Amino acid sequence: MRAVVQRVASAQVLVDGAIAGQIGHGLCVLLGVARGDGATEANRLAGRVARLRIFPNVEGRFDRSVLDISGAALVVSQFTLIADTAKGNRPSFTSAAPPEEAEPVYGRFCDALRELGVSVETGVFGARMQVELVNDGPVTVILES
Repeated sequence: MRAVVQRVASAQVLVDGAIAGQIGHGLCVLLGVARGDGATEANRLAGRVARLRIFPNVEGRFDRSVLDISGAALVVSQFTLIADTAKGNRPSFTSAAPPEEAEPVYGRFCDALRELGVSVETGVFGARMQVELVNDGPVTVILES
C-alpha cells in the first residue's frame, strides 16, 4: 500500500464534471492498494497519515498533524501508484490489487482515518476522476505500509 500525501489549502475531485468530494485545509491522499494488502495495512497507514506532522507550528516548523489543525482529508484511489517501471517504457500494474480486492481496503483506510477523528471526503472508486488541488508549500510526502 502506498500513499502520496499532499498538504493542501483546498482540494476537490470531480466525476463527470460534478464534485464528488471537496475539502479545505488538510491533506489530499492518493492511495494505491497492492496485492496482499488488507485491513492491517490500511489501519497502520491511516494512523501514519493522521499523525504525520507536516503542518507548521507558530515557529514555522513541521510539528502539527491534520488532527492537530482539525483539517480534513480527500482520499482518492489511484492504482497507478503501484506501477512497476523497471522494464521498458510501459508501466506494469500486475502488483496492484484487482478492484474487487482493492475497494474494501480503500474503504477500510477511509474508515480508519474517520475513526481517528479525521473528516474524510472521497472520490468514486474506479471512476475516471479529475483531482484539483492547491498544494500548500508545496509539501508532498510518500508513505508505504
